[in-house]
Amino acid sequence: MTRDKLKTGRLVALFLCALLLFNYPLLSLFNHNHLLFGIPLLYLYFFSAWLVVILLVFWSTRGAKRL
Repeated sequence: MTRDKLKTGRLVALFLCALLLFNYPLLSLFNHNHLLFGIPLLYLYFFSAWLVVILLVFWSTRGAKRL
């Protein structure tokens, strides 16, 4: 498998996982009036998941160059 195909496959899989992370069923699990460190739970989940997706995209695009 070439580097470009591997990189494309990783990014497609990451896109599908991000769709699941930001879809209604998972977001509704965190839509409560609870605070964690003074931050609403939904906002904390949303920005944490967003950061994880950004870091995985960075790792996926950087890691494909080393193969």
